[in-house]
Amino acid sequence: MKVIIVGSTHAGTNAALQILRDHPDTDVTIYERHTNVSFLSCGISLFLDGQVKHLEDMFYSSPEQLTKLGATIKTRYNVLKIDAEAKTLEAVNMDSGDLVNDTYDKLIMATGSTVTVPPIFGIDEDKVLLCKNYDQAKAIYETAKTNKRIAIIGAGYVGTELAESYARTDHDVQLFQSRDIILNHYVDKNFSDRIVDMLEDKGVKVYMNRRVTSFTGDDDGQLIIETTDGDFTADLAIVCTGFVPNTELLRGQVDMDKHGAIIINDYVQSSNPDIYACGDACVVNFNPTGKPAYTPLATNAVRQGMLAGMNVFGNVQQYMGTQATSAMNIFGYTLASTGLTLEHAKKSGFEHADMVTFEGTWRPEYMPSTDKLSINLVYDTQSRLILGAQLYSKHEVAQSANALSIAIQNRNTIDDLAFVDMLFQPNFDDPFNYLNLVAQMAVEKEIERGNNHPRLTAPANMVPDTADEK
Repeated sequence: MKVIIVGSTHAGTNAALQILRDHPDTDVTIYERHTNVSFLSCGISLFLDGQVKHLEDMFYSSPEQLTKLGATIKTRYNVLKIDAEAKTLEAVNMDSGDLVNDTYDKLIMATGSTVTVPPIFGIDEDKVLLCKNYDQAKAIYETAKTNKRIAIIGAGYVGTELAESYARTDHDVQLFQSRDIILNHYVDKNFSDRIVDMLEDKGVKVYMNRRVTSFTGDDDGQLIIETTDGDFTADLAIVCTGFVPNTELLRGQVDMDKHGAIIINDYVQSSNPDIYACGDACVVNFNPTGKPAYTPLATNAVRQGMLAGMNVFGNVQQYMGTQATSAMNIFGYTLASTGLTLEHAKKSGFEHADMVTFEGTWRPEYMPSTDKLSINLVYDTQSRLILGAQLYSKHEVAQSANALSIAIQNRNTIDDLAFVDMLFQPNFDDPFNYLNLVAQMAVEKEIERGNNHPRLTAPANMVPDTADEK
């Protein structure tokens, strides 16, 4: 069988590795526009502030490795056209200009995403950079040496992490966000406010509710940043306003969502049975809502890539879906999240969603040391299902987000989590783990509003007849 993979960052690389491991005789051809594969863009901020010493360490594979395993890899090739009905592909060598035509039995679309380029006047200015791939990462690192005042547009994960890294390296940082909340896909406003306070304590100027409308250079070499609430100046701007899928090649040939992300089934297969999609090019099956969602995360890409590599040979392994679990370390604090925030739960149709917030410590206060811990637990008051959670502490609590991800995956309730078996040892936690405690808070809140544990509300036919008792 001949398999063509278009794109080879996380999803494409892992699809190729899976195919060549399980079926080494498969004819695998990879088309990639860049000279490298498998770049971990999450390492850009780590490289910027010196935690990662070599940007090249953020590659976990290479064209040479894939070639050695048996793949034909065509770097610096741009795919121009795919005919899904004829199963043909046309590409151009970006160095020589030569055109090539190819055919496939199965196609894996791993074309990833690009930074959303908002319609801002002057966004093509030399002093305005994007943040996604290896070449952009090198540009960010080099320009940091000669530019002191940095403006970051967008306060999602990438923008917030970059703000921290620039602040750590003695830059003057301005962070612009068009809403009144940062990290809005991952946390509710009470946690957002804490992160904003921390950023400002570390010298980052955070400007909320300011949408950037233009970039212009002045005679002094400064970048003028015009917003909906005033003008600002900087030496350099980094645009971090989200991502859009690269799927134009299949537009009109497979089903897509409103973002242009390819719709997949439980086997990461598109509406065309010979085309599989993985990573930022496609949706995820988002378990908290039971609906497709566009969630471009590396964790989703590596899993979907492996599944594509398995399932091109038949429906071998089902995709379990995702809770979009993620975490970041910011100025020594761990911020981790999984599932839905309360705001997104209500927007997703959970009109009875609610949230409790635990404030405590991660282990007993009588221990020689401990740290404060805050947890938001989001749940549905009718079904009592856990919908999402956020954790924030100096202590490493990211693995607890993984535990809550499993609880959402398995459709556990607040009642389950309140008493699920977790270890107790004063070095690690209290007699009831903090995940038990936050769930017990939710249970108590429901009791107070009159929503007793469902097992305490016996069906009518289970009420004993007093005459029979006598």
